[in-house]
Amino acid sequence: MTRRSTGEKIFDAFNIIFMILVIFITVYPFYYVICASLSETAQLLTHRGLLFKPLNTTFGAYKLTFSYPMVRSGYKNTLFVIAVGVPINMILTIICAYVMAAEDVLYKNFIIAFIMFTMFFSGGLVPNFLNIRSLGLYNSLWALILPGAISVYNAIIIKTAIEGVPDSLSEAAYIDGANDIIILFKVIVPLIVPTLAVITLYYTVGHWNAWFSAVLYLKDNTKLPIQAVMRAILIENKSVTTKAVADDGSLDRFAETIKYALIVVGTVPILVSYPFIQRYFVEGVMIGAVKG
Repeated sequence: MTRRSTGEKIFDAFNIIFMILVIFITVYPFYYVICASLSETAQLLTHRGLLFKPLNTTFGAYKLTFSYPMVRSGYKNTLFVIAVGVPINMILTIICAYVMAAEDVLYKNFIIAFIMFTMFFSGGLVPNFLNIRSLGLYNSLWALILPGAISVYNAIIIKTAIEGVPDSLSEAAYIDGANDIIILFKVIVPLIVPTLAVITLYYTVGHWNAWFSAVLYLKDNTKLPIQAVMRAILIENKSVTTKAVADDGSLDRFAETIKYALIVVGTVPILVSYPFIQRYFVEGVMIGAVKG
């Protein structure tokens, strides 16, 4: 066993201390939000310095948050967009990537160039709005799903992963009588599951965090997703709509902490999904980014 020098021990100790500080700096803001959401406004406003535990622990801010009808409808709308939008995103993106990766497609270079063009240039905000309205998608949740059904960036990642699958597998399937649909979904897709898991996460997080399109294309407040609802409440510290569900005076007690409760409510669900696909994340990104 090689004996470690004093310099190596000092270097390792420095690395450990540095990483602990990095972890603390990264995790503490979210921990602070959780503690603040469980505190009372009066004590939180008078508190100075770091916060390591809730001040007079109470779940009043969360009760007030979920008593707000738009929060419940926002969750329902977001879950609908994710449940319907992500499968559409994945199917269309996989098909697009398969076409770009195929060797015998007519005008392949032109098709790829045309698809890449859309990645860097768009029609603009006003033309997009007019297009959504002319298609009858205005004030519909489909306006949050169909216009961005395919991400060119994600399609390129899947394309690279498909190109990493040996051609011999597809050729053997062709000899056995399989068509492109069977080869894509029964041969190729099972071999690139890590990449698909990562892309699924990208689309899910994108739908969960989306609020700008909702503000543009939805005029009915009951159709707003959770992030748009959170934005509306957080911008106005004491909004009239929040007071409507706090006639008993609880708003004054949780006027500040309700903002932190909203942040937790809007963040925790998507964080819970990360551990389930963490083992795919690094592998999927590397497979989709490097060929060789």
